[in-house]
Amino acid sequence: MHRLDVTPAGTRIMRHLLTYDMIEAVHRSGSIRKAAEDTNITASALNRRIQAFEEEFGSEIFERLPRGMRLNPAGELLLHHIRLQRQDLIRVHSQVADLSGVRRGHVKIACSQALLPYFLPREISKYRAEFPDVTFGVNVRDRIQAEQDLVTFESDLALVFEPAHMVNFEVLHAVHQPVMAVMSAAHPLADRKTLRLRECLEYDLVLPARQFGVRVLLDQAAARFGGKLEPALETDSFDMVRHFAAYGHGIGFQIPVGLNALARPDMSFVPIAERDVAGGELYLGHLKGRTLPVAALKFANQVMTALS
Repeated sequence: MHRLDVTPAGTRIMRHLLTYDMIEAVHRSGSIRKAAEDTNITASALNRRIQAFEEEFGSEIFERLPRGMRLNPAGELLLHHIRLQRQDLIRVHSQVADLSGVRRGHVKIACSQALLPYFLPREISKYRAEFPDVTFGVNVRDRIQAEQDLVTFESDLALVFEPAHMVNFEVLHAVHQPVMAVMSAAHPLADRKTLRLRECLEYDLVLPARQFGVRVLLDQAAARFGGKLEPALETDSFDMVRHFAAYGHGIGFQIPVGLNALARPDMSFVPIAERDVAGGELYLGHLKGRTLPVAALKFANQVMTALS
């Protein structure tokens, strides 16, 4: 068996990785005492470790406040560097696993609610059938939170409808999604091929909350007509939208990727005329400038094919 020789440079790297963990712990907790509890060392030892790093680094990275610790601008830059290094290490590990013929990894996804009922479960199951050692984490995020998840490396990929900013968003694929009226199969409008928005206004409306892209498109359409939507029910749950609409004469709204007529024969999904409500774009993307781990990149390619 070969013995692994750790060079002085390698020793410094491992020591710094441990110190980075401690810096992140202090950043998360906002205090040396709480971070020391989280990392199972004494507060004095943790404080010495941070001070020694700052001396070697050549700059203080924390503001010492009466009630705790806060990263200063140099510390913010360092933290971003730490996260990039960690992601690069994950990517290299994934590539090494590929070289040996073993597909491993963990794919973290931030997504709109619409992707949860049908699309993502199907695509993740399909991927794991081929690569069973790859695991997944899925976090529901609105159109603003999804981009923040990418910036903080909480997610590798984002699947989001009508992102708000896209400053740090590298688009891999986009697909157009019309706004659909969601109603009971027994609804008087259920058999229509398309609907005008004014026809929907004659019934109780169940609207997604204002942070969702579908609601933004509906509010923009109403403003063009010089009106305002008055929901009978407003909710941050698209499950609630569908269920409320299924029980009566109410009408909800969703995009096609979140609907499945075969799974819900009791419901009808009718597109709203785009001259009334312009559709939007569902985007798949990742953080600008980031090289994705192999498993995340492979899954992104599969999702692009599915969306196409």
